Amino acid sequence: MIARAHHSAVYPARFMLIAATNPCPCGYAGSTERCRCTEADFARHRRKLSGPLLDRIDLLAQLPHNGVYEPSAAPLTSSKTARERVLQARERQSERLAEDGVSVNAHMNARSLKRHIRLDARSQEMLREAHRMGMLSARGQHRVLRVARTIADLRGSAGVAAGDVGAAIALRTEAGLPGMRAA
Repeated sequence: MIARAHHSAVYPARFMLIAATNPCPCGYAGSTERCRCTEADFARHRRKLSGPLLDRIDLLAQLPHNGVYEPSAAPLTSSKTARERVLQARERQSERLAEDGVSVNAHMNARSLKRHIRLDARSQEMLREAHRMGMLSARGQHRVLRVARTIADLRGSAGVAAGDVGAAIALRTEAGLPGMRAA
């Protein structure tokens, strides 16, 4: 939606946002030899990342800078295997969500989440604790559930397990951004 003084317009849009940022102003956080940023520098850098924006991002990954690239290291999986798993997961999602009018977990609304995700007590407690600690907003909890459902689909599981919820929380929270709280 684009809103201006006397006019607003709504355009259909569905996109995937991929973003990157340095861990600190100099980009060498964690390297005691190269990074000279102070806590104040870190805090100022983190404030540039809007809480409401981060709350709308499903997966946050911090990539460690170890300075070593090993091209001969064996891959954890092949592109062909990963592609097959993703296609199978998408097929499961499409079949399960057909009557909801969507084809992937990312497009499930709150009603669909309740219908297709049954959490055990441990999973519910994990979500409550993440919310209590300020790691997840209500919107963030829904996003975690969608990701957990996708993780279960990638495993070929009909149900969402506590491990799926834990993995989704770990992929969602701003672990690399201490002091950031959910919006």
